[in-house]
Amino acid sequence: MAEMANRGPSYGLSREVQEKIEQKYDVELENKLVDWIIIQSGEKIEHPPPGRQNFQKWLMDGTLLCKLINSLHPKGKEPIPKISESKMAFKQMEQISQFLKAAEIYGVRTTDIFQTVDLWEGKDMAAVQRTLMSLGSLAVTKDDGCYRGDPSWFHRKAQQNRRGFSEEQLRRGQNVIGLQMGSNKGASQSGMTGYGMPRQIM
Repeated sequence: MAEMANRGPSYGLSREVQEKIEQKYDVELENKLVDWIIIQSGEKIEHPPPGRQNFQKWLMDGTLLCKLINSLHPKGKEPIPKISESKMAFKQMEQISQFLKAAEIYGVRTTDIFQTVDLWEGKDMAAVQRTLMSLGSLAVTKDDGCYRGDPSWFHRKAQQNRRGFSEEQLRRGQNVIGLQMGSNKGASQSGMTGYGMPRQIM
């Protein structure tokens, strides 16, 4: 794993944690995501060599991610108007952040969104895959004509199923006591004593 210049190798518990995170990375999924990003972006982009580190380097500057999220919107409505191909670290991290913000607005759940360091430092590339999978699933589900690629690559997300009740139905529902709540028919407080009163024993 490529370490940052100011970060040495991890040992002990942090090493164990890192190894567990790395085990969640899916090599087959990487290939599918790379194919989708290339097709979806619609540009001549070179396929990176296989492997987690190569996938990280390929996405690390944020350029491809920004092109990807822009391609999921109609022309003229792209969320990231200016994509920089800067080699400066802060610019690249800023682009990753712009992608993450745009992905959340697109509909990716906050719990499915990776942190910038997960990609930038290669800390959790499985989280990056999860975000991209969620984004792909949303794009297929929206079915708005912007998705490119094989729809079978992603699962469709469940759609919201709103139910409409009339005022009359809502009013009738207020008078019903659910069976799980029991019933109070025939109940009375006879024989009950107030709290704190001693029982009379004869």
